[in-house]
This record gives sequence, C-alpha cells and structure tokens, in this order.
Amino acid sequence: MKKQQIIKKNSHKINFVPKSILITGGAGFIGSNVLKYLWNHYPKTRFHVLDVLTYAGDLRNIPQEIHNDKRFRFWYGDIRNERLVDSIISQCDVVLHFAAETHVARSIFDDVKFFETDVLGTQVIANAVLRHKNTVKKFIHISTSEVYGSSYNGDRMSEDHPLNPMSPYAAAKAGADRLVYSYVTTHNIPATIIRPFNMYGPNQHLEKLIPRFITSILLNEPMTIHGTGGSQRDFTFVTDLAKAIKLVIEADPKLVVGEVFNVGNDKATSVLEIADFTQKLLPPRLDKKPTFTKYTLNIGDRPGQVFKHISNTDKIRKILGWKPEVSLEKGIDMTIDWYMENKDWWEPKVWMRHVDIITSKGKKELH
Repeated sequence: MKKQQIIKKNSHKINFVPKSILITGGAGFIGSNVLKYLWNHYPKTRFHVLDVLTYAGDLRNIPQEIHNDKRFRFWYGDIRNERLVDSIISQCDVVLHFAAETHVARSIFDDVKFFETDVLGTQVIANAVLRHKNTVKKFIHISTSEVYGSSYNGDRMSEDHPLNPMSPYAAAKAGADRLVYSYVTTHNIPATIIRPFNMYGPNQHLEKLIPRFITSILLNEPMTIHGTGGSQRDFTFVTDLAKAIKLVIEADPKLVVGEVFNVGNDKATSVLEIADFTQKLLPPRLDKKPTFTKYTLNIGDRPGQVFKHISNTDKIRKILGWKPEVSLEKGIDMTIDWYMENKDWWEPKVWMRHVDIITSKGKKELH
C-alpha cells in the first residue's frame, strides 16, 4: 500500500526537534515568515540564515530580537558558494531551502539568473547535504506549484500532475525539484519536496499580486490586471506553509523522505476576485477614499501565463494531518493591516512593482 494511502493517527506527533536549522533565502518573504514561526516553536534551536540579499531580500524582514539573540546567525552569501554552504550545513541537522529567483515576469526579462540560482544553487545545497548525510536529518526543498503549468482539464492538481512549466522561472524550479528527487533516488539523501501554491502575507515584495493591489489602493493608483483578470490561482497564507514545514520536520522520516507534498487551499480564485476582495476590505479604513475606476490599467496577458492553478492537498492531509487554517478573506485582511502599518518598509520598493518585458509581438509592457 502506498504511503499516501495510509492514514496514521499519530503521524503528526513530534518525533524530532532540531538542534540547528539552516534557512537559505531566510531574509526573503517566505523564508523570514517561516523563520519567525519556527523561532517561536523551537526555543532551544539555533537558526542560521544564508541570504545574498538581492532586491527581494531584506534584513528588516527578520525581527531585531532575533538578530540580537545568540541562537541566531546571519550569513551574507550566495548559495552557489560551495565552501560557505558546506561550512554552514556541517553545523545543522535540518536544511530548509527557499533561496531562489521567483518572479515570473523577471524570469522573462532576465532568465540567466534563474537557472544559475535555482538549479545550480540547489545542486550546491544538495551536494553539501550529501556530504553531511550522517548529521543532516531533514532536507526540505521548497519548490512551487508553477512546475505544474495550468491545471490539467481544470481539475485539482495532485503531486502526480504532469510537470509542464510555462515560464523560465517555472522551468528552473522544475529542474531544481527533479534534481533534488534524483539525489534521493541516487544517493538516498533525507529530502522532502514541498510545492506551495500562491503564497501571500506580510513582507511580500510589491511585484506580487496581492501586495501590488494593496499598495495601489493606498497610493490611489489603478490596479494592474493581466488580460481579462480571469486567470485563477490557489492563494495560501504563508503561516499555513510554515505549519506544513514544521510537521515535515517533526515527522517520522519513513513518512516524508522522498515524498512530494502540495500546500494549498484547494480553491481557485481569479485575479478579479482578489481585486474585489481588496477593494472591499481596504477602502473603508481610509480617510480619503480612492478615486480611480476599477481595473483601469489593464495590460495583455503575461507570456507563459498559467490560467488555472488549484491544489489537491489530500496527500499531506492524510499523512501529516495538515490542513489550511487561514481563509482568503481573513488572510487578505491581515495582510492589509501589515501594509497599512509598515509604509516605511514598502514605500522605497514602489518603483520595483513592475518589470519591462517584450511580448511575442514586439510590444513593450509593464508586468
């Protein structure tokens, strides 16, 4: 009987508490939120963050009380630096690999960085885990739902869905995803692959959909809608991913090593619905109401556009007892609160909300 067909009553009990965790890309949006979540749950664990601080990384994403604690160490560096990576991983029994170039539009604008970081960087991490296989207990590679492409026949996408990446970013992440799997089958490293669907929450860069909509309203500017706005995504609040990662860390290795797990809400929501949610929740809090007309800044569909993403999370629910806890409306409401209270964090980044790309017809668009 397959692992995913077994429902274990005690599969989510704590079997392991890490002594030292490395989080690559821990100054980025997802990595920093996972750091904060695990920091509060593992009060005796040491944490290492390795980050090269590209435009998407920000040391302010990590609270000052963590920076100042002796349990924490920040390493400035590139995941392609083999000596540095090896030195850090030799000190850790859990490796959480988030570091990657992640924005679809930027991958069209400049694809070389994506393959160098996402594929070659992941190979460096995997090789270091292999060298320290006797001491590394869990290696969790954060992939992405983008590796699936559009939903096959519009159905929920399980871990067995064909991989049909539709952008250079998705192709790079698919390469890294399968590279990690190959190290499991070839070298028996203790790796688990997680494929999150569309994450959102505090500290997310303004190039992403939800923070871009929120800041557009706060700045009294029109929201950018790709095409008709009918493309659908499975939006998941970042702490739900953090909870899934914690369950994988603590789980019996027999249940998770070599496995792939989706993390999502099992619901598809269109871009226009997200725009409506944002306009419903945010303007009533403002003294000055926005004056722009809804969706006045429409542009063509992004090249390589995925038209429907919807997760099937039956596997992680059955094996680890995980389920999403934050509804879309509650999550957007909490995210709005954060952006309203942290204007000093996001205001200097406004100029990075859009990327110039050239369409197949030679037209220049801001995406």
